[in-house]
Amino acid sequence: MYFKGSVVPGLFFANFFEDKLLTNTMGKDRQIDVTVLGSGTSQGVPVIGCQCEVCQSKNPKDKRLRSSIMFSYGKENFVVDTGPDFRQQMLREDVRSLRAVLYTHSHKDHIAGMDDVRSFNFLEKRDMELYCNTDVEEALKREFYYAFEANKYPGVPNVNINLIDTEPFQLPDGPRVLPILVYHYKMPVFGFRIGDFAYLTDVKSIPQKEFEKLRGVKYLILDCLRERPHLSHLNVEEALDIVDALSPEQTYLTHISHLFDTHENIEEKLPKSVSPAYDGLKLSFVYNSDEN
Repeated sequence: MYFKGSVVPGLFFANFFEDKLLTNTMGKDRQIDVTVLGSGTSQGVPVIGCQCEVCQSKNPKDKRLRSSIMFSYGKENFVVDTGPDFRQQMLREDVRSLRAVLYTHSHKDHIAGMDDVRSFNFLEKRDMELYCNTDVEEALKREFYYAFEANKYPGVPNVNINLIDTEPFQLPDGPRVLPILVYHYKMPVFGFRIGDFAYLTDVKSIPQKEFEKLRGVKYLILDCLRERPHLSHLNVEEALDIVDALSPEQTYLTHISHLFDTHENIEEKLPKSVSPAYDGLKLSFVYNSDEN
């Protein structure tokens, strides 16, 4: 069963988190800092040539690069998705070290900037670790074929692909990550949960089994394209149904279109515990390092 629009919570088993998330309260706590690198949809905001109120807004929070986040664990940084704005996002946040990239899916607005990981190859003298499913692997090898040739041209990206599925995986020098399989219309997409935090972009439906993995999440960044229904993205009504079912302490909406509204107007339409994300937004949470 998939959740579409109105989400019906399923039965929650307490031992699920013991097995999958290893929430051992006796372990050493460590802070993870999350930065929203981009909160916009595939065209970004403003949209080229558009004269609408949102695209002409002077509010910096209405300037939205393509959706992505970075999370920092100790001295290591990790990015989810390298869209077309990846280089600009790294420069804006003055990122000088990057340990790995996690990919949600293979759409261009989530993979197009992969070539720029070569800057970190040069800075850190190591290959970049990429975590993705087989669909993303195929797209990367097609779009960036030169990075995977037997005899590579000097200066191309050096990357290692690590295939993932719905089972938890360990990041190098980082936290343990639980993939959440969702659907972007019919396309499988990975969200990611790390302790009390979850990131879900490009979502329309969530299988019941995967939805259970989100139980108990405190901080949620969730896809929400606009107010009107959409074929492959959550609209505001559907996103709020998921929020109601999970009751996180704070939710931020991302992958926002210029058709939604201005940042200021969106804020006024949402419940107190739900806010539109914006580029540069930062949040922190405590992660138990024994979860590794």
